[in-house]
Amino acid sequence: MIGASIGSFVLLGILSTFLFLGRGGANLANYADMETEARSALEYFAQDTRQASDMNWNSATSVSLLVKGVAVTYAYDSSAETLTRTIAAGAADTLIKGIRNFSFSGYKITGAAVDLSDLSTAAKRDTASRATKQVQIYLKSNRTATTVVSATNTVLSARFILRNKRVTT
Repeated sequence: MIGASIGSFVLLGILSTFLFLGRGGANLANYADMETEARSALEYFAQDTRQASDMNWNSATSVSLLVKGVAVTYAYDSSAETLTRTIAAGAADTLIKGIRNFSFSGYKITGAAVDLSDLSTAAKRDTASRATKQVQIYLKSNRTATTVVSATNTVLSARFILRNKRVTT
């Protein structure tokens, strides 16, 4: 009876350790996946932004860059919780999944923020587009797996400068 009790405690300890390690591994995989997606997406965005000769705000969560004469559009879809990259009229490539919060920020050549709160008309989008010299991304993504608490990753990019875009103060 004593041996069975001791064996039960040892087995319980081994089982709880196994479950703890499994959950930790799944959580680590979620973090690694989110970090890889964010790093890859920011690298694409940085490369396109630096090469862009012009840009247009489509909305507060969508921007089109003119890269070597071809439009490259980055758009956040809140219903699908994704950030996509579309080259010209081609298919959209999903760069990041599971985004809970997302925003673009635009900055003038002086460093002052561009007002993106109302881009409802073409004239307002055009005014914001002409003034923008730097763009920044903020996002918060989330991953969950069975029996694992959700893992959250917050990303605030550097300000990417539109090097080839002519902007005057």
